[in-house]
Amino acid sequence: MKASSRLSSAVPRRRTTGVVALVVVLLALVVASIAIGSRALGLGEVWDALFAPQDAARDVVGIVRDLRIPRTALGVVVGLAIGAAGALTQAHTRNPLADPGLLGVNAGAACAVVAGVYLLGISTPIEYMGFGLLGAVVAAGLVFGAAAMTRGSSPITLVLAGTGLSAMLLAITSAIVLTDTASLDAWRFWNVGSVTGRGTDVLYAAAPFIAIGLVLALGSGFFLNVLSLGDDMSRSLGSRIAVVRVVGIAAITLLAGAATAACGPIVFLGLVVPHLARFIVGPDYRWVVPYSALLGAIMLLLSDVIGRVIARPGEIQAGVVLAVLGAPFLIKLVRARRLVAV
Repeated sequence: MKASSRLSSAVPRRRTTGVVALVVVLLALVVASIAIGSRALGLGEVWDALFAPQDAARDVVGIVRDLRIPRTALGVVVGLAIGAAGALTQAHTRNPLADPGLLGVNAGAACAVVAGVYLLGISTPIEYMGFGLLGAVVAAGLVFGAAAMTRGSSPITLVLAGTGLSAMLLAITSAIVLTDTASLDAWRFWNVGSVTGRGTDVLYAAAPFIAIGLVLALGSGFFLNVLSLGDDMSRSLGSRIAVVRVVGIAAITLLAGAATAACGPIVFLGLVVPHLARFIVGPDYRWVVPYSALLGAIMLLLSDVIGRVIARPGEIQAGVVLAVLGAPFLIKLVRARRLVAV
């Protein structure tokens, strides 16, 4: 009895220690993201730009304060959002290959941005952010509404509705960009998936939606554990499945919608980090969600820093680096048969 008690208390302690370790790694990457860039700066120059701007060159202060700090902050916020949204998506669809784009969020955001350029001539990142978020919200609402109206609604109806709507929206997007050069240029800039070129206005616009989504996501871990037992078992345990799904879809929409609208679709991140989180902590979503969020921020910042270094004086976008580095890692986990079931 005493041994089992010690074991049961040791597991949460190890998981808490893991969270602290991930936070430390994230903070180290924040420092690296501010100090390292496509233009090489000495640590002394970076220090002066942060804490003694009067002693630093004006262009160095501008690079550090106006470019790297907002970029780093946006990378952290978006990484947290996509990681948590990926865990929620896989939990609600019970699909280990699901990511937030499966619910039509990415396609809705892309279609709204392209339509805004074509019809209204939007051209700034904050305008892309607003239209992208609106499109993501509308798309996710249509997917959930279609699934809710289906008799015998189940996780598979969410997947089917999201896939069908995504195909239709992508067809509309393709039709516009193939006939309008301005829309094509805007779509190419937004669709690559990057934290560069966005100012603090985009960060401030996305942060409130992501903060609300994170609160909902972190609070839903227990209910996701119950939901993973199946609809019939969940009902027998007194769980309100419809309410849990509404809250989950709302969280996914806020998180993935705001992140995608701000930086474009960084879809691979939401697929791989929940698997890594489950590999570390098991299937308990009370821990999978926060681990996925932290791992998402870590992987996005790491990919962004690598993209700045390997192509100097140019850059490779974080979404591209993430796919190149993350795909072999996911394949290795699959081949090792160490993925914990959703």
